[in-house]
Amino acid sequence: MSDSEKPAAPPAVEEKKTSTAEVDLTKYKTAAEIVNNVTKKLIELCVEGAKVIDICVEGDKLLEQGTGTVYNKPIKGIKISKGVAFPTCVSVNNTVSHFSPLASDPQSSQVLAKDDVVKLHLGAHIDGFAAVSAETLVVGASAENPVTGRRADVIKAAWTAAEIAMRTVKVGNKNWAVTEAVGKVTTAWDCKPVEGMLSCQQTQNVIDGKKRIILNPSETQKRDFEAATFAEGEVYGVDILVSSGEDGKARVEESRTTLYQRDSTVTYQLKMKTSRTVLSEVQKKAGAFPFNIRTLEDEKRARMGLQEAVQHSLVKPYDVVYTPASTFVAAFHFTIALLPGGPSMITLPPIWYKPELVKTEKELEDEELKALLARNLRESKKSKKKKAAKEGVEAGDDANEA
Repeated sequence: MSDSEKPAAPPAVEEKKTSTAEVDLTKYKTAAEIVNNVTKKLIELCVEGAKVIDICVEGDKLLEQGTGTVYNKPIKGIKISKGVAFPTCVSVNNTVSHFSPLASDPQSSQVLAKDDVVKLHLGAHIDGFAAVSAETLVVGASAENPVTGRRADVIKAAWTAAEIAMRTVKVGNKNWAVTEAVGKVTTAWDCKPVEGMLSCQQTQNVIDGKKRIILNPSETQKRDFEAATFAEGEVYGVDILVSSGEDGKARVEESRTTLYQRDSTVTYQLKMKTSRTVLSEVQKKAGAFPFNIRTLEDEKRARMGLQEAVQHSLVKPYDVVYTPASTFVAAFHFTIALLPGGPSMITLPPIWYKPELVKTEKELEDEELKALLARNLRESKKSKKKKAAKEGVEAGDDANEA
C-alpha cells in the first residue's frame, strides 16, 4: 500500500439506543431492590419488645441511605432526584395503615408483642419512578409455631387476593374486575377487603394517578367511582388490605396524623407566613411524594402551617384508620408494570410470608379463581402461539360452516 492510500475505515457500529421506557423501568426496579433490602432489615427488627417508632425511623433512614448510593451522576448537568416515596409505616393488628408516630405523640411508646399482626409499608423512588411495597408478618411466628386462627385466615386471604389482583390487572381488563375478584377471594376465609381503600396508577412523580381501583366500595362509591380500562405501558401500585371483621369498615380514632402529601394540582395563596414557609420546605424535601412531619425542621411550626394548607387542599392528610378492636388487618402492596410482553412485577415477592408459617383450615374453592391462580403472571411465547393457532383454527371452522 502506497503512502497516499488510506486504509478503509471500519464499518460504523450502530449503537443500540436504550428506549426511554427501558430506562424508566430500570429506575423503578432499582427503587424496588432498595425497598426490598430495607424491608428485610425491618423484618429482623420486628421482635417482641421492639418500639414501633424506632422501626419507622430506621426504615426511613435506610431508604435515604439506599437511594443515596445510586444514580449520583448528573444527567446533562441535572442532578437526579431520589429518596423516600412512601415513609415507613408500621401498623399493628386492627390499625389499617399510615401509623408512623412522632416522638411527641402519646402512642410513640407502643411496642410490639408476641403474635402481633404487623404491616410494614414503605417506598423509594429514583427520578420520580416509585416502587412502593407492603407486607404482613406475625411477631414470634415460625414453622414450629405457625400462625393459626383468625390471624392466619386474614393473612392467607390478603396474600391470595394479592395474587389474584396481579393476574387481573392486565391490558384490556377493567378496574371493577379487580374489585370483584378481591371481594370474592376474601369471602373464602370469612374476611372482607377494607372499605373504600384505593390503588392507583403511577407515572413519574405521581403515585396517586387518575385511574384507580377501589376495594369493598360503599353504595355511594359504587355509584360515583369512575370505571377505567388498563392499558399497555401503565404502572399501578396495588394495595390489598383485608380485615377479619364482617364488613371491612374502618374509622379514624385517637391517633394523630403524621403523613401528608402535597397536591400539585391545587393552587392557593396561603395567608400565614408560617404556612408558606412549611409548604416551601415540604416541596424542597418531599416534592410530590408523601412525607412524615418528622422530616420537617420544626414539628410545632409544621403542624400549624399544615393546618391551613390542608384546609385549602394544598396538602392531603393520610389519616390513621382502624377496624374494630377484636379484628386483624393484613396488607400486601405491590407495584406492577403492564409491558408489551405482558404484566411485570416491579416490586419483589414478600419476604416473610411462606405457606408453612400460616396454617388455616379454610381454602379457596372457587374453580375459576383457582384456575387463575395456577396461571403464570405472564404467558410464555409458546402458549401465546398455541392460543393464536387455536383461535385461527376456530375462525377457519366458523368460515367453513358459514
